[in-house]
Amino acid sequence: MSGHSKWSTIKRKKGALDAKRSKIFSKIVKEIQIAVKEGGPDIEANPRLRLAVNNAKGANMPKDNVERAIKKGSADGENFTEVTFEGYGPHGIAIFIDCLTDNNQRTVSEVRAVFNKRNGNLGTNGSLSFMFDRKGVFTVIKGDFDIEEFELEMIDAGAEDFELEDDKIIITTALEDFGSVQKKLEELKIEAENAELQRIPNDTKVLAIEDAKQIMDMIDAFEELDDVQNVFHNLEMTDELAETLNE
Repeated sequence: MSGHSKWSTIKRKKGALDAKRSKIFSKIVKEIQIAVKEGGPDIEANPRLRLAVNNAKGANMPKDNVERAIKKGSADGENFTEVTFEGYGPHGIAIFIDCLTDNNQRTVSEVRAVFNKRNGNLGTNGSLSFMFDRKGVFTVIKGDFDIEEFELEMIDAGAEDFELEDDKIIITTALEDFGSVQKKLEELKIEAENAELQRIPNDTKVLAIEDAKQIMDMIDAFEELDDVQNVFHNLEMTDELAETLNE
């Protein structure tokens, strides 16, 4: 078991504790709309839309909200563009930000302001790509199925790592195997509570608690921006830091 899935699990727990429900819903609505514009409103024929709708279910988003988002994506409404930002926070921590925006100038300005205000540096695109691997991360609720047999099925589909956490199974896949693992889950009629592509750091950096909290405050500031979908970093999430954040 590599540290990748543990890192993403801790990040997910941190996000679940800190994120406001309205912010989570807003992110999913944007993802639904861009999926509809890319591949149409038919959930069965549009894998990206199917994934976004499944994530909406996992977040307990009301069905009416999902249907409105699909309808809005089908109409001539907002056109969201996917953009990424890369830079460094204090203490040399690498930060990678995924955004969906209808106003790139506004998004650049807001992201740069957080970097500047918190003693960071916004870099050029591609400057940090080598430090992160794009991985698929699925969260599945344990069910009345044989876990060992389930893991073998997932490995055959391309899964790399598994981590058991309470009543959940965290599955990590290579980018190119994301679709095949998603398809296998559908064949097994197992709905993932959450499924997404994450940028997992190749190496992580340990900081003193106060310095690490400074970084996490910066991450929170990015995540509060309306256009930001995900923030990834290479700060080592030690048990001590996780406990401090959960206090």
